[in-house]
Amino acid sequence: MTLSADNLTVTRGGIPVLEAVSFALAPGRALVLRGPNGIGKTTLLRTVAGLQPPYAGTLSGAGDNVAYAAHADGLKTTLSVTENLTFWASVFGTGDIAAALAAYHLEPLQNRPAGALSAGQKRRLGLARLMVTGRPVWVLDEPTVSLDVEAVAMFAGAVRAHLGQGGSALIATHIDLGLDADVLDVGQFRAKPQSADDFDEVFL
Repeated sequence: MTLSADNLTVTRGGIPVLEAVSFALAPGRALVLRGPNGIGKTTLLRTVAGLQPPYAGTLSGAGDNVAYAAHADGLKTTLSVTENLTFWASVFGTGDIAAALAAYHLEPLQNRPAGALSAGQKRRLGLARLMVTGRPVWVLDEPTVSLDVEAVAMFAGAVRAHLGQGGSALIATHIDLGLDADVLDVGQFRAKPQSADDFDEVFL
C-alpha cells in the first residue's frame, strides 16, 4: 500500500510548523526528508506514525502499516538482546528473530542485557526491532545516531532488503546512506508566521 500525504499541516505545541505537505511513497521505495534542525521533520514523522493527529489535510496508508523508530531505542534494559527481540516479535505476532540478529551482527551479543550494551550496540538492537514488526512502512527519525561506519552500512543493508521485499521507508537523516531514494526538502513547506489572532486560537 502506498503511504501518501495530501496538503498535510502538522503542529508543534499547537502552532503549525509545516503546511501543505504532499508526497506519495510507494512499496519498494524510500523517501529521505531533508531540512535544517527544527524545521519540523520529527513532527511530520510523529504525525505519520500516529503519535499526534494532523492539523489539516489527509494521510493514508499509515496506521497499523507503520513501524516507527525515533531517538529512543525502545529497549527493556534488564532483558537480553534475544529477549528484547522476542518480546517485540510477540507483540507484533511475528516469528523468527534470527534474520534481525544477523542483519545487525548481534549474535555475539544475544545473551547480553540491553543495559550493558554500548550506545551504538543499543542503537543496532533498536533498529533490529523494526525487522520483527512485520510492518511494511518504516518511519525513521535520524536512525544512524550513535552508529559507526560499519553499523551504518548494516542499517542501509537492512533497509535495502526491506525495500526489496516490497516494504517502504520514510527517513529523516542528514547523511547519505547510499540508497536509491527520493529526497523531499521539507523547507518548502515551512508554515507562515502566526499572527497574534492566530496565536489566540491555539487556546480555544
